Parts: sequence; structure tokens; C-alpha cells
Amino acid sequence: MQHQSASAENARHFVIIGGGPGGTACATHAARLGARVTLIERDLVGGAAHLLDCIPSKAMISTGGAMAMMKDATEMGLAKVDVLLDFDALKRRISDIGERLERTVSELLASQGVRLIEGTGRLVSTSEVEVDARDGHTEILHADVIVLSTGSRPRVPDWAGVDGDRVLTTRDAYPPPELPEHLVVVGSGVTGVEFVHMFNSFGSEVTLIVSRQQVLPAKDPEVAAVLEQSFLDRGVRLYKGARATGIERTGGGVRVLTDDGRVADGSHVLLAIGSIPNSDGLGLDAAGVETDHGYVVIDHNCKSSVPHIYAAGDLSGKLPLSSVASMQGRKIAEHAMGLHSRPHRHIDYDKAASAIFTDPEIADVGVAEADAFAEGRKIRVTKVPFSVSAKALINNDSRGFVKIVSDPATGVVMGGSIVGRHAAELISVLALAVSSNLTVHDLVESLFVHPALAEVLGEAAE
Repeated sequence: MQHQSASAENARHFVIIGGGPGGTACATHAARLGARVTLIERDLVGGAAHLLDCIPSKAMISTGGAMAMMKDATEMGLAKVDVLLDFDALKRRISDIGERLERTVSELLASQGVRLIEGTGRLVSTSEVEVDARDGHTEILHADVIVLSTGSRPRVPDWAGVDGDRVLTTRDAYPPPELPEHLVVVGSGVTGVEFVHMFNSFGSEVTLIVSRQQVLPAKDPEVAAVLEQSFLDRGVRLYKGARATGIERTGGGVRVLTDDGRVADGSHVLLAIGSIPNSDGLGLDAAGVETDHGYVVIDHNCKSSVPHIYAAGDLSGKLPLSSVASMQGRKIAEHAMGLHSRPHRHIDYDKAASAIFTDPEIADVGVAEADAFAEGRKIRVTKVPFSVSAKALINNDSRGFVKIVSDPATGVVMGGSIVGRHAAELISVLALAVSSNLTVHDLVESLFVHPALAEVLGEAAE
């Protein structure tokens, strides 16, 4: 249902550059609040990072999970089943999901009266955006509010020699041109370990180049240890303490060189070493927008150094999560429409929940145990393994644990980590507790379903 104000011509005009989760959330919310909205998107409505990275990767991981479950059928009391990957069918599945999501977002924008321009936009002043549309026309849009949400792209070092064939970025691998026989993954952060899990599930040999001494260097060491052991049990080779310095094409594959002299040979190599913001060509200097290494510097209202110019999503330099970008988009719409003249809750990035879709899944929120100890903060840490859960035994998967970090004086839940099946879903309970200042007593007093994995949350809160 469209919610434009009666006097659309006099409504505040939002011009949004970038139609990812942040841009589309801002567009629809601002339109519902009575704004006139123009959204400019050059690639995919819904966001390239979202529809070309996040969604395809989770679709591929889901397929790998289904394969693993069927291979383990005998342990669930079923006859052995031989499972083969239909790579062409997987490609069609990923394409279909992306097309459906893009269509859904486009229809939502249209239903709210948002004008969508397929093309590129750049600032030519503090209140004007020049648009080069895909159909060839150019126009200048006068804006009351400008929102920048152009996202990011994979970082590619000079030594990489990416060709989209044997040497791939993440954008080349959802899915890749062919299923790798032996994939060398460079980068052991969130994206890197998801790729390891994904292609190992499909039957590829996998080698992971780990520049530090643990995978997921920014995560809880106990969490990382569980994932590392899972990788080793599945035959993944780990090159710890090795930083990639070069990639060579061999006769039928690739060779990755590292700074300690070790080499990793494979059929393909995939780079998962971070991203860089899509800020070039936006005209930020012309409008006087302050940046830091290409990211737009924002305040607690997502406002840039120019009062009516905002930034959301990866471009803002905050957490590169779709959930964060969407929340930023909503907050920008509310602030620019004057709703934040009354007390409200700012985005607390330290309380954002995140998940890693490996096997086992990993999720966390709020204060991490290691960080708290490093800062000298007094905390109470409780940990319960899933092996005590009847539901975990029913699922034939008792790996992992729930860890809760709380304030020893008040019992307020400060954070938590979950490793195990459905961790990405279960973390929502702890995320609500952290954002709402609930106590461990609140969790203990909650009547969870039995049998359910969530019961371990209550036990960990004891």
C-alpha cells in the first residue's frame, strides 16, 4: 500500500544512490513517512553484495548441508543413500532465488511509490545528484536529503592476477565457472571459512591459507577451535601463520606462494581477504563529504559531515551486515523526517548479532569473553555443551556449546556465543537479551519448548 503524503510535490525529496539493503530500507520507510523518493541503482535492485554474495553463498551452503545429511542417513536409522551434486541444477537454483528476491524488492519499491532509476549517480553539489541512466538519458536531481549506500566490492591485491577462471574473487564463485577439484582459499575470516565449508561439502579438496595462528582471528578462541577441528576432521589442509604473497598459473591449475616459503597447489584459488568501499566516482569531494580510507564518516544518526547527506551499509564503514544496513536505512529515514526530535534509541553496533554459516554454525552477539578480559572488565561466563540436550541427540549432532557473558553484579546479559546446529537462529534470543538489558534470571525463568536446542540457553544462564 502506498503511503505518500497528499501534497507529494511539497514532500521532502530523498535521493538515494545504491539499492542494497540500506538503500531500499531507507526508500520504503521514507516513502511510508510521506517523503518523495528516488532510488538510483546501477546493478541489481536489492544490492550486488546481498544478491551476488550473501544469498547465493547461503543457498550453496544449504545444498551442501542437505548432501551431508543424506550421506549420514544410516546414523538416523535410514538406508545408505548415494548423493551426487547436480552443478547445473545448483546454478539454476541460485539464479532463480536471486531473480525472485530482486523482483520482490522491485515490487515493494513500486508499491510505495518510489521512483527507480537504473543507472549511476554522483554528487555535483551538496543538494544535487547527476544521474546517468542505463537508457542513455542524463538528469540533475535536486534533493532535500541524499543517502549514499553504494556498498563495497572484493579487495584484490596487485599480486593476485584475478582472471575469473582459475583465480577467483567471491563475486566469481557464486557459483564458480566449474566445480573446483582442489580449491585454495586465501583468507580465514568469515567469508573464507564459509567457502571452505561450502566446497568441502561438495566434494572438493580444500586448502585454507591462515595468516594468523587461528581461523576467524577476530572470534573467541574456543569458537575458532571447534571450527578448526571440524575442518581437520573433514580433511581440510590448514596453512597457519602463512600470508599469501603471490599466485602463479601452472599447467592445469594454480600455485599460491606464501611469505614463509610454503606453497599451496590447487585447481583454483579464491580470494576472501576483505572488501573496499564503492566510493570512487561518487563526487564526495565536490560535496565536501568527509571520508576515511574511502568510507564515509558518519555520526550516531548515520549523518555525514554535510548535514543532509547520510550514508548506510558497507560505505559507512560500520559492520558489513545486511541487518545493520537495513537498520541504518530506517534510522536515516526517521531522522531526516524529523522523528528523532524526541528520545530514541541509536544504533549500538556493539550489540549486533552475526552468524557464520559453517558446519557447525557459529553465532555471537555483544561482549566477547576474550575482549572483556583484555579490557579488565569483570564478567561472569557460563558455558554448557549441546551434548546435554535431548534435541541435539535426536538430531544426531551434539557438537558445540552455548556461552553466556553476563555482569556478575546485576546479572544483565552482556553477550554470548553459540557453536552448533541452528546457531544463527538461536542467537536471536541472546540478541534480544543484550539489546533489552535482560538478565540471566530472565532467561532461566523462560519456559522453553522441550525438547529443543533453545533449552541449553536457559541452562547456560543458570
